[in-house]
Amino acid sequence: MKFGIQHPNFSYDYPRTEVSHMPLTLKNLITTAERFGYDSFWLMDHFHQIPVVGSINEPMLEGWTALSYLAALTSNIKIGTLVTGNIYRYPSILAKIGATLDVLSNGRLIMGIGAAWNQEESLAYGINFPSNKDRFLMLEEAVQIIRKLWNKDENQSTFNGKFYRLYNAYCNPKPIQDPMPPIMIGGSGERKTLKLVAKYADACNIFGSPKTISRKLAVLKDHCTTLNRDFDTILRTKLAHVIIDNDKELLANRLNERFGGVPEEERNEIVIYGTPEQIITQIQLFTDSGIEYLIVNFEPGREIESLDLFATKVMRYFTNT
Repeated sequence: MKFGIQHPNFSYDYPRTEVSHMPLTLKNLITTAERFGYDSFWLMDHFHQIPVVGSINEPMLEGWTALSYLAALTSNIKIGTLVTGNIYRYPSILAKIGATLDVLSNGRLIMGIGAAWNQEESLAYGINFPSNKDRFLMLEEAVQIIRKLWNKDENQSTFNGKFYRLYNAYCNPKPIQDPMPPIMIGGSGERKTLKLVAKYADACNIFGSPKTISRKLAVLKDHCTTLNRDFDTILRTKLAHVIIDNDKELLANRLNERFGGVPEEERNEIVIYGTPEQIITQIQLFTDSGIEYLIVNFEPGREIESLDLFATKVMRYFTNT
């Protein structure tokens, strides 16, 4: 099991009285995560804050620009968006952005991508929001285009699809990674998303409890069988919100503050919580369900404290076993 960290909330980086505080807190967060051995660092690709995380008007940095800043501060930790909304950028431009970041980070990009879901955000920015069917067809073409432009054996790329076209397009320099940066397709839709994972992706990112994960991965395995794809060549990742503390009373209070009105079954789909020992037990259940890579985010006001405790007690356990 490997571990990454996601930073989805910039509110604590951005005290309105001092905007210059934001780059300093981000620098401290990613360099601390790198020092503690987290394998990757992720930002969302949104222009407005999303409802499950905070209020729509909370601060939100543009993900790819922020990653370029963070790449310059680090040397080993992998970086990526969890995940890029395909409709926000023409895929040939996204391929160029990704290749540039991979070169400048010395080969540390993971390309997270999905069909995009936030209609309110898209329309607020004047971005067309196609039908669900078309967004997935666009995602399929986009992944093909990215792979073509990153292919080191293909100097010029031409593509003639329903939604996108290329004509003798260059992507030089190519990404550093060989053969190219891994492409992660995010989402758990069984008919469309997981089928695209089986066809094109190096990694998936899915949500849910161990029971849900087991069912989703069984569907993915069936798609792989149908497409003659080796299921074990797909890195299976999960995103989870983590509430961790050594003090059970404080833990219960914070859990109640954040998820007090959420039924336990629904809460277990999105959050891992408990003492380090309890969290180890929960993560083992995800390992048993087929997850190989866990990406975590922590309570915004306690990120540094939580990533420290998680690394020294939880990650260290899995490293030593």
